[in-house]
Amino acid sequence: QVQLVESGGGLVQAGGSLRLSCAASGRTLSTYGMGWFRQAPGKEREFVAAISRIGGTLDYAVSVKGRFTISRDNAKNTVYLQMNSLKPEDTAVYYCAARPTWGSPGGSPDGYDYWGQGTQVTVSS
Repeated sequence: QVQLVESGGGLVQAGGSLRLSCAASGRTLSTYGMGWFRQAPGKEREFVAAISRIGGTLDYAVSVKGRFTISRDNAKNTVYLQMNSLKPEDTAVYYCAARPTWGSPGGSPDGYDYWGQGTQVTVSS
């Protein structure tokens, strides 16, 4: 079992940047494909980005492609989400999640076994 803790959220103006981190404990992160999801008030949780176990496969939602970058450092047991050119519509609670799979873990929340508690990102206009 793995425990996930997100950090790095906050308040930023439109056009700004934030880097989220997801630190894992309990098991080595290289055992898992990792994903980032977000949920805005009144909306369903949506896929943001995913990365395979050793980072060879990356997937992004259309809405963030070209602005967000997912990466991982398995030696540090940490996954990152670099968010640039932020927009007010990016405002949400961001969650990292883990799935024990070799390939891309995919964009469906149902495929992930472990979730962090989330970190709030607020983008002001």
